[in-house]
Amino acid sequence: MAFVLAGGRGSRLHELTDTRVKPAVYFGGKTRIIDFALSNALNSGIRKISVATQYKAHSLIRHLQRGWTFFRAERNEFLDILPASQRVDEGMWYRGTADAVAQNIDIIDSYDIDYIVILAGDHVYKMDYEVMIAQHAESGADVTVGCLTVDRSEASAFGCMAVDGQDRVTSFLEKPKDPPGLPEDPDKSLVSMGIYVFTWSFLRERLIEDMASDTSSHDFGKDLIPEIVAKGTAQAHRFEDSCVRSPAGTPAYWRDVGTLDAFWKANINLTEFAPELDLWDRDWPIWTYSELAPPAKFIHDEADRRGTAVSSLVTGGCIVSGTEIRESLLFTMCHTNSYSSLNRVVALPYVYVARHARLKNVVINRGVHIPEGLVVGEDPVEDAKWFRVTDNGVTLITQRMLDRREAEK
Repeated sequence: MAFVLAGGRGSRLHELTDTRVKPAVYFGGKTRIIDFALSNALNSGIRKISVATQYKAHSLIRHLQRGWTFFRAERNEFLDILPASQRVDEGMWYRGTADAVAQNIDIIDSYDIDYIVILAGDHVYKMDYEVMIAQHAESGADVTVGCLTVDRSEASAFGCMAVDGQDRVTSFLEKPKDPPGLPEDPDKSLVSMGIYVFTWSFLRERLIEDMASDTSSHDFGKDLIPEIVAKGTAQAHRFEDSCVRSPAGTPAYWRDVGTLDAFWKANINLTEFAPELDLWDRDWPIWTYSELAPPAKFIHDEADRRGTAVSSLVTGGCIVSGTEIRESLLFTMCHTNSYSSLNRVVALPYVYVARHARLKNVVINRGVHIPEGLVVGEDPVEDAKWFRVTDNGVTLITQRMLDRREAEK
């Protein structure tokens, strides 16, 4: 089975996670971030999936109920939602990633499984978990850890692993100042993806021991994995061995879209001629809840009032009315009006852009009404008075920010 951890707030996305948990944040025009982990599991042949939720979970649960209810119990397949519900103690929510699994031991026991894949629900990537599970079964390791290969200079921000020539993990270091290099390339390091494969009987015993510990933070990366590395056997699984590439030979794609800059960049990169993330791959589809919507419509064809979109993704239900759109991504049911321009804009569903607006390098939250004549992205000092502007010049616009601006002007 796959156990997806989807309770993290994602505070570095700021106002984008004010009303939704990070895995429920929109991505790529039609999907949510969690759809990638779930689709990977489904495409890998895993038909038993549980999703643990906690922080502001309504948007996520609603998405799962609307888009992921096609499993059939009579075929012994399912997607279960496991909210933090004080099942162990009236004052105890999920205390960490390991505790989220431990509090549901009785439910997992009822699934009658041999192997469990622990997944983070907040990363964007395509991976065949079957390859990793097969490696785990063949190696006989206590745990197999999914790993990214990164430049050693960047590895200090992650949990890093030192490995021997057979990729057995010899030490696990949390955000080390001097990350260990690879045996074959000292300038590269292996970092944890937060993906683990266990035999359920082994993990079950470790979780019970961890729950009884007063000194543990009840986290896989901080507690369980380092202890298994020290006392047992841990095997590294390199992402490049199981990542789904389309076409073959393209770079292995994995993104943590946990900051505004990273979120904006990953979405805008989809507008490139040949994006690294292929959402058009029918052999490895990204499943999601697809809202019923009419086709996108482009209207007006005058010299300064032409509905156009160049190098952009425009989703169903959008109306581009006399607006010039470039290198932008419009989610479902966005409506833009005449004499406006959008350049490198990520507009979440149901955004409305009035006339004569000029927006550049912007993320617009769901349901925002952009007023007539608003200019954002040309004067960062002025923008910062009303909106959230990152160090890299990306501006986040929410309705509350616009309401405050209107009230004070």
